[in-house]
Amino acid sequence: MANTFTSYGNKSVGTSAATVVTIGASTQTTVIGMSCANITSSPVTVDAYFTRSAVDYYLVKGATVPVGGSLVIVGGDQKVVLITSDVLKVVSSTASSIDVVTSVLNIT
Repeated sequence: MANTFTSYGNKSVGTSAATVVTIGASTQTTVIGMSCANITSSPVTVDAYFTRSAVDYYLVKGATVPVGGSLVIVGGDQKVVLITSDVLKVVSSTASSIDVVTSVLNIT
């Protein structure tokens, strides 16, 4: 099995769900860090979730990100394991308002 660290960036996420990562065949992915930064001049709320077999599982729903602030959704002692075909997504309450940085460990 190969272990590969990588990161994903999503710029200016808005009111349509942005796909952060889709887990490929024969792959397990451990999300080791996920942060959302507010890039607007007003507070916004964010949802982060993954979809497995057409069911959404929320990591956070309606969490407020203050002006000039960020929200750490995954980090520290918390990790999230995703399996083949899972899709990790983020959506904001305001258009073009959130930058998302996600760090993962892919195991293939």
